[in-house]
Amino acid sequence: MGKRIISRRRGSGTGTYRSPSHRHHGPIYHPPPEVVGEGRVVDIAPAPGRTAPVASVSAPNGETVRILASAGLATGDVVAFQQGKVDRGSILPLATIPDGTLVSNLEVKPFDGGRLVRSAGSSALVVAHTGTEVTVQLPSGTFKQFLATCRAQVGAVGGGGRGERPIIKAGKKVWATRSLARAAFKVRGVAMNPVNHPFGGGAHQHVGRPSTVHSGTWPGAKVGRFSRSTRKKRRGGARGGT
Repeated sequence: MGKRIISRRRGSGTGTYRSPSHRHHGPIYHPPPEVVGEGRVVDIAPAPGRTAPVASVSAPNGETVRILASAGLATGDVVAFQQGKVDRGSILPLATIPDGTLVSNLEVKPFDGGRLVRSAGSSALVVAHTGTEVTVQLPSGTFKQFLATCRAQVGAVGGGGRGERPIIKAGKKVWATRSLARAAFKVRGVAMNPVNHPFGGGAHQHVGRPSTVHSGTWPGAKVGRFSRSTRKKRRGGARGGT
């Protein structure tokens, strides 16, 4: 029968494959809408659990909030919340951000805290304002319309170019991906032994069995391509029917 493959074992959430929570800053979202005014950046620190650095800002109400650090943001800079100048790091509604401005950490729904364009070096472009909606070009190139009350952070996300730094040896990659709870390397199933993977073993590297599996297969053998189709059938019967 063998044993569960490593991808299934990682998915069970055991401590061996879990990201060390004591190193993380916690969830980073836009401050609540009650925070209005200007704040000053007091610190910028790396976040092991994410690609972008995190900035600590002294909010107008006296509290310290954490936001994603925009590219070019420095300690001592002033950022605006809800209203104010359109400068890097400011969190403003899309209605007040002019066309042609680079933004990041976009809200899909008003006041959800920011869901899109959050990775290091990424940015979106404000294209047009049409009534109650704003058209934004996402990093993928697609155009998406958001409500004008949705907030966004002005400027691209900091930490760009991190993928250009070479990783000299394998151990560096292991430590770099450990906090992300991601496997540093992926071994092919056909390169394993039969006890470690259903596709392993044999005189040469080949699958040796159908690579499609049924959706009801037990987790240790559910590898390869899932044969079940998720597409819905048309009500009119067969394709092209009425």
